[in-house]
Amino acid sequence: MWRRSFAALPLLAVAACAAGEKEIPIEQRIANALPAVTVQARGETAPVGTSNADAADDPAIWRNAADPAASLIVGTDKKAGLYVYGLDGKVRDFLDAGRVNNVDLRDMGTAGVIVVASDRNDPANAKLALFRLDPASAKLTALGTVAGGSGEAYGVCLAKAGGRLDAFIVIKDGTINQVAFDLASTKPAGRIVRTMKLGTQSEGCVVDERTGRLYVAEEDVGLWRFDAAEAGSTTPIRIAAADGKQIVADAEGLAIAAEGADGGYLIASSQGDNAYVLYRLSDDSFVGRFRIAPGAVGSAEETDGIEVLTGDFGPGFPGGLFIAQDGMNEPNAQNFKLVAWDDVRKALNLP
Repeated sequence: MWRRSFAALPLLAVAACAAGEKEIPIEQRIANALPAVTVQARGETAPVGTSNADAADDPAIWRNAADPAASLIVGTDKKAGLYVYGLDGKVRDFLDAGRVNNVDLRDMGTAGVIVVASDRNDPANAKLALFRLDPASAKLTALGTVAGGSGEAYGVCLAKAGGRLDAFIVIKDGTINQVAFDLASTKPAGRIVRTMKLGTQSEGCVVDERTGRLYVAEEDVGLWRFDAAEAGSTTPIRIAAADGKQIVADAEGLAIAAEGADGGYLIASSQGDNAYVLYRLSDDSFVGRFRIAPGAVGSAEETDGIEVLTGDFGPGFPGGLFIAQDGMNEPNAQNFKLVAWDDVRKALNLP
């Protein structure tokens, strides 16, 4: 959810969650929240093409194992389609796909690098839009759509197990449908194999494929964990509340910084105070918070989607790459900020 019109100034109050609710100034929300360290972005993408609107939303990362500095970023302009960027932030491709909101990708071997976006072109009937990313040319090819259930498509995240690819599509009302894809046919197909439910508007999600856990952000409530297995429990376990201290509503994008066989951190966008929150995957414990402060390429505020991938991304991004949608980026249209994961680790004194 995007809370601010472009006519407002950066430190003015944002729109209230409910009609008639008194607005809380950003300064007060920051003051009430737990302290956050700061890092600076080392790069940024070109702005999306839709200006004067809430448009950029969610990123995904394809890492080039042979040449990590030549890795690619796929990002959504939720009013228009999908962008492909290089790590230099320059646009490598744009595909007009309409209202695609969140995005994720997986390398499926012979099937190629499959990109999946939540397609909200029909607000009453959610769809998953599938694309193939050609890493050599950085071009996207549309493959088709798969039904995702009733309601408006909002969030999406992928899970790869063996040769199977599943998507978890988060409907705006908090319904989560698990869709198993069939990528063997000429036109992609899929079926809903399981449904879960949260009580109110939800969007961000991510799967830890190492442990088989699905994490979902319920915007005004907090973070939840599910069993990601098709036969697993559909009962959610709450990890953290949007209590105004660790997470200041809205709870938005989620990402996993994987370390080792099953360690690392769950990261959530605390949109209400322009921060990012880390939880330890091993026990769901709170670790710390950080913000992206002004620097060579500016700060990031009101972040929707985030993504992180640890490992080698060349000398520009030691330790890995963290990406945050920037909901302001004035005077330009919204874009994505690129942060070295080592900078976050050092700022938070992570072991």
